[in-house]
Amino acid sequence: MTQTSEKSLAGASSREIADAIVKVLDEKNAGDIKLLRVDDKTVVTDYFVICTANSTTQVKSLAGEVEFRLGEMGIEPAHVEGYDGSTWVALDFLHVIVHIFHRDQREFYKLEKVWADAEDIPVKTTEK
Repeated sequence: MTQTSEKSLAGASSREIADAIVKVLDEKNAGDIKLLRVDDKTVVTDYFVICTANSTTQVKSLAGEVEFRLGEMGIEPAHVEGYDGSTWVALDFLHVIVHIFHRDQREFYKLEKVWADAEDIPVKTTEK
C-alpha cells in the first residue's frame, strides 16, 4: 500500500536514502535485498542496493515504485537505465544506486562478488 504522506528525504544522508529504498523494495516483495556500502571503494556512489525480481514485469514494477515513492519524498533519480529490457534496471540517485535484477541476470552478473570487499550492511525485511 502506497502512502502519500511520506516524509521528505530532501537533505537526507545517503544512508537514509538507501534505507528508504530498502523499505520500498521490501514492501513490494523484492527478493534477496542487499545493501552494500562502497564509498571507500569507489567515487561513483556511497551505496548499492541490490535486489531480485521473479519476472520482467516485477522488475519494472519495483523500479517504478522506487522512483515514484522517492519522488514523493523529494528525491529524483539522476539517471535510469534498463527499463526497455526489464532484466536489469539501474536507478542512479547519485549517492545510492539501485540494481533491480531478474533472478537469471543477478545470477549471471554476480554483482555482489564484484564488490565482495564492500561492507554488506544487514537489512531488516519482512517475512514472506
